[in-house]
Amino acid sequence: MALHGLLIDFLPSLLEGAVVTLSVALTSMTMAMTLGLLGALAKLSKWRFARGLAYLYTTLIRGVPDLVLMLLIFYGGQIALNDTLMALGHEEYVDINPYVAGVLTIGFIFGAYLTEAFRGAFLAVPPGQREAGLAFGLSNWQIAYRITLPQMFRHALPGLSNNWLVLIKSTAIVSVIGLSDLMTRGQQAAGSTREPFMFYLAVALIYLLFTTASEFLFSWLERRFSIGVRKNAL
Repeated sequence: MALHGLLIDFLPSLLEGAVVTLSVALTSMTMAMTLGLLGALAKLSKWRFARGLAYLYTTLIRGVPDLVLMLLIFYGGQIALNDTLMALGHEEYVDINPYVAGVLTIGFIFGAYLTEAFRGAFLAVPPGQREAGLAFGLSNWQIAYRITLPQMFRHALPGLSNNWLVLIKSTAIVSVIGLSDLMTRGQQAAGSTREPFMFYLAVALIYLLFTTASEFLFSWLERRFSIGVRKNAL
């Protein structure tokens, strides 16, 4: 069978894996942004305990390889969970879902990186903006929602874009815990047909499509959030 015929035969499987990969990436990014925002607020907090906890989180996570954390959470977490349940009298063995383990691991990892990105973005917002909001009689919530967060998001976009591009490629590590993502589907197709170059090239092109589309999206967001800034600069 011709090579293009093999690729067409396995294309539905690759596309199904691509959907899983994109789902893992989007869900992980949502978790990472939430943790990053909380971590940034903790680092900027007046509470020493909150600052210390955030510092410990970012230092440990950024210092351990992603693959090690993935295996630690999936296998080590599974053992710890079942040991705890057995101690509580639960006799049935519980398996951790690979999708859940993958999302938790990737989200937890990139939450540490986004903590620093968001922290820098918060510091880039001039303190006079908050003072102006108070002078207009706005509440703390109104100042955060209408003044601080929109400006912070604009400053955070470059770091957010870079982390998203790395994150979407890092989803390939979920293949080691048995999740049927794009990488796993590519490995299966390559093993079945003995055409690794063709199928790994197809996988690479799909990842390239994801990252290229993401760059266009972030470029549009950057232009959208810089409209007022550019007008003021003229």
